[in-house]
Amino acid sequence: MGLVDTVTVFTARFLGIFIEAAPFLLLGTLTSGLLEAFVSHDDLIRVIPRNPVLAALVGGLMGFAFPVCECGVVPVTRRLYRKGLPTPVGITFLLASPVINPIVIASTYVAFHERAMDMIYWRVAVALAVAVSIGVVFSFQPRPERLLREPIALPPPSPAVILPGALSLTSSLMAASSDREPAPRSEMALKTRMDLLPGLRYALTLAADEFFEMGRYLILGSMLAAGLRILVSQQQLEALASNPVSSVLVMQALAFILSICSTTDAFVALGFANTFTLGSILGFLTFGPMVDIKSTLMFLGVFRKRIVVYLVLLPFLMTTLIAIWVNLNVKF
Repeated sequence: MGLVDTVTVFTARFLGIFIEAAPFLLLGTLTSGLLEAFVSHDDLIRVIPRNPVLAALVGGLMGFAFPVCECGVVPVTRRLYRKGLPTPVGITFLLASPVINPIVIASTYVAFHERAMDMIYWRVAVALAVAVSIGVVFSFQPRPERLLREPIALPPPSPAVILPGALSLTSSLMAASSDREPAPRSEMALKTRMDLLPGLRYALTLAADEFFEMGRYLILGSMLAAGLRILVSQQQLEALASNPVSSVLVMQALAFILSICSTTDAFVALGFANTFTLGSILGFLTFGPMVDIKSTLMFLGVFRKRIVVYLVLLPFLMTTLIAIWVNLNVKF
């Protein structure tokens, strides 16, 4: 392709990724603002079980309450942290909810027709197992404030905050902020629910600010994804489609590069279903919604760089091993 054609293709693909993702980022920031205004700290932690595994499981199923894709889930997770959600539960929610939510399940059902129920079962089961396992691993971090990019001011700890490290996160951050000026309205909103009209105005203001803040990561991620899609052709990928190991690695890489919204990725995966192995399609449908280029950059707005590396590598390794096992042992 000539320079003009390359720029045209790059622009079309960038706009395709960005326009597909932007409404879901907007939905996520609106949800984030409403959480800030109308959900109190006590409301949130009341539903978190005492057992770390059960707590992570709750985080994995929270997508049914907050049905957002991988773009919208990042601002929602950050807002839940401000409300006092234990860090491991937030990580589980961050990884699982782009797959385990009613919109994505419905799109998977429509895309795969006669194989839909089998694909839904496997997709949900793998995503839940991977996300809960990683959440439990992070629950053993004794100082969870080290996971986050910057301190998040939280309300006073409640006895219901029981995950390992959860109390230390709350108490250490409160101690660090005790010498500051009295809390502004945005921090006071953490403790109590606001009235309807002031709360809506406050939620919309927060949503607008957060949309533009997180939008810069979305734009950069969309540009990188569009650029890589020009460099790597589909013909090169299909050359490795039948091998039970290389097919998984190729589809995992493709999911990361394409950065397709989880609400529509099932239709893209269907286009590869007759060429690639079953396990590789399953890996595409589980790893891609958890981690792609644009969501990785958005993670950097919440977590420290080292933690972002873990949040990319752990899902990649776990979904890769499961997908290879499926290739070798499962047929449907």
